[in-house]
Amino acid sequence: MNDSILLIEDDNRLAGMVRDYLGENGFDVTIADTGLDGIDKQCTIGFNAIVLDLMLPDIDGLEVCRTIRAHENVPILMLTAKGDPMDRVVGLEIGADDYLPKPFEPRELLARLRAILRRGQPVAEKKLQQFGRLEIDSDAMEARLDGTRCNLTTHQFGLLEIMANAAGRVLTRDFLMDQLKGENLEAFDRSIDVHISRIRSEIEDDPKQPRRVITVRGAGYVFARVQD
Repeated sequence: MNDSILLIEDDNRLAGMVRDYLGENGFDVTIADTGLDGIDKQCTIGFNAIVLDLMLPDIDGLEVCRTIRAHENVPILMLTAKGDPMDRVVGLEIGADDYLPKPFEPRELLARLRAILRRGQPVAEKKLQQFGRLEIDSDAMEARLDGTRCNLTTHQFGLLEIMANAAGRVLTRDFLMDQLKGENLEAFDRSIDVHISRIRSEIEDDPKQPRRVITVRGAGYVFARVQD
């Protein structure tokens, strides 16, 4: 069965080209040309992933992402034509799994889409890891602190899982990007730092003085085996 994709894009020509290209590569694509229509389609139909334009005629893509992310963890790839990196940082902070600046190559869109879909797939024979009050449940694809589910995207959970699997080892940003993307793609600016900040806000008692995900200056990050 083909993966179903919701494309929220008001440029009819671009939307048609993307639909045709993804269709040729095994995806079933549904188009919504406004943000509200996209939210409605996701709520009523449900899709395996969403490709979301930042600039829409009614509400902007950030609001669409925020609204959808408040209810579910469907992978979201954001498209942006804006040059301000802060738009991309904000998108990641509110729950987008990845972003792609316009104009883009269809092959890169396909590769990034496949990567976020892979991160959302369950992996066989994974285990529940316990680090004091923090549980990392790979089967359920969720982290829990004191039994309460942490609000992480699939991208952020994947990052946390990678670090936890290598607890005690310093992992560079380049290594983490390679592991997350699963593709030989150029890393986008400071994305790892943004996701780390979001993870800390969910799993640390004091995100400003983290004890679980530690920054090693000039090297990367290390996940500490805190047994609290």
